[in-house]
Amino acid sequence: MTYKFQLSKWQLFAWSTGLLLSTPLFFLLFESLQGNSEVFSHLWDTVLWDYISNTVLLILGVCVLSCAIALPLGWLTAYCQFPGKKQFEWALMLPLAMPTYIIAYVYTDLLDYAGPVQNTLRDWFGWQSPDDYWFFDIRTLPGAIVMLALVLYPYLYLIFKTALREQSFKLVQASQLMGLSSWQSFFRVSLVLSRGAIVAALALISMETMADFATVSYFAVSTLTTAVYDTWFGYYSLTAAAKISGVMLLLLFLALMTERFSRRNQAVFERQSGINSEALYILKGKSAWLATLFCSVILIVAFVIPIAVLIKYAIVYFDQAWSSEFFSYAWQSLKVAIVVSVVTLLLSVLVVFYQRIAKQNYPLIPGRLASTGYALPGTVLAIAVLLPLTLLENTVNRVLEPYDLNIGLLLTGSVFTIIFAYVVRFYAVAHGAIESSFLRISPSLDMASQSMGKSQGHTLRLVHLPLLRRGLLTAALLVFIECMKELPTALLLRPFNFESLATHVFQYVSDEQLELASISALFIVLVGFIPLYFINRSMEQRS
Repeated sequence: MTYKFQLSKWQLFAWSTGLLLSTPLFFLLFESLQGNSEVFSHLWDTVLWDYISNTVLLILGVCVLSCAIALPLGWLTAYCQFPGKKQFEWALMLPLAMPTYIIAYVYTDLLDYAGPVQNTLRDWFGWQSPDDYWFFDIRTLPGAIVMLALVLYPYLYLIFKTALREQSFKLVQASQLMGLSSWQSFFRVSLVLSRGAIVAALALISMETMADFATVSYFAVSTLTTAVYDTWFGYYSLTAAAKISGVMLLLLFLALMTERFSRRNQAVFERQSGINSEALYILKGKSAWLATLFCSVILIVAFVIPIAVLIKYAIVYFDQAWSSEFFSYAWQSLKVAIVVSVVTLLLSVLVVFYQRIAKQNYPLIPGRLASTGYALPGTVLAIAVLLPLTLLENTVNRVLEPYDLNIGLLLTGSVFTIIFAYVVRFYAVAHGAIESSFLRISPSLDMASQSMGKSQGHTLRLVHLPLLRRGLLTAALLVFIECMKELPTALLLRPFNFESLATHVFQYVSDEQLELASISALFIVLVGFIPLYFINRSMEQRS
């Protein structure tokens, strides 16, 4: 009887969490299916198809360019030995710490007509006006594709490299005995066996590309993400914005279904025990230095140049950048990130614990429901969160109206909205880290605790939590860093007199004055190094 009561208690909490965190998505779907909106009809008849085509072209372009960069890098660092390989293995992940709008501003400043690159070319060749020569315009759709690919390719690089190292060398060696060259073996064996991992990484890159707002906004490229923002703040139509968000969800659903469809009936059973740490090819002479050159060029373009420019800005404009605003916005960002980290950690531990103790009644569903928010782009999530909170505020105000009471905008006009939105979006990050840590704990420990008369709550507190310390720290750090870097959600939901570091930096980027927020930008980049450090350590330990 006690066991059933305890299970129903955990079950109630888990299902309540799942339903609460998935409520914004249900409200968004309901709102997007409502009656006709004049604003949406106008957009549909005029520019919406341009937004859709730009979004699709942006996603395809970023995926293709990411493949061109990441697949050779992954193969070189996984299978080959060449000068600098050990350093490149971790250094090539560093661009992930760089927000896309920062790298976009840096290269716009360098490559614009008045920038140092074109100025130098005009001095060298004696050109006097733009009519004398051609130079590509970076603030275009192709420019946005390049900027996003430089930041997002590490997702594919990391996943593909890991997939290659988990493959058996015997398959590649067998293909060479059959007369295939190293490149033929790469295309006909390694790529085929890694197809599932590649498609999964490209699905992740597609979601990140669709969710990007800052870069496409700065480059004046009209996508569905900017359409949501413009419709909301330009036309003041939440219904039309919700309908556009529904179109984005449809594209997202198609991307995920494509990823699933590509892996149907596919299974790989040939595996090494552990991860291959030895090199399959020893590159020498020109081949070795070409490999080093290729890795160096990608690293310099994607990370070294942007970080060097930021450091230069921070030194030259130190007096303006090191201001009270920096400390104020950093403190506001830290407070929100800490609160969200604690809340998501608490919720994920309890939901995953319910999954562990429940033997029936679909225990995985609450966690999956609670994790749906991570798939939503920031602009879409902002609308999804506002819909139920606005309804709740209006309902409470109507109930209190006979008593001359009014809560006003207590929820939507305060930092609570941002915190709730972050919890909805980043719960999945904490859930994944905690779930993987729970799986390493033997069920026999639960049975031993139960045989000693301990309740489930005592088992969680005395047995599981001490064993989960590393997982808890990893989950908290990942959520904390995601909160510090999140821009679209904070930009749309921030109350008056609230700025995060991300919105502070983006404001200066929009005004072409990143120099004055260079220290804030460097702080965001440095915070982004933390998960990369833990990922690299984890991979070294597995090797």
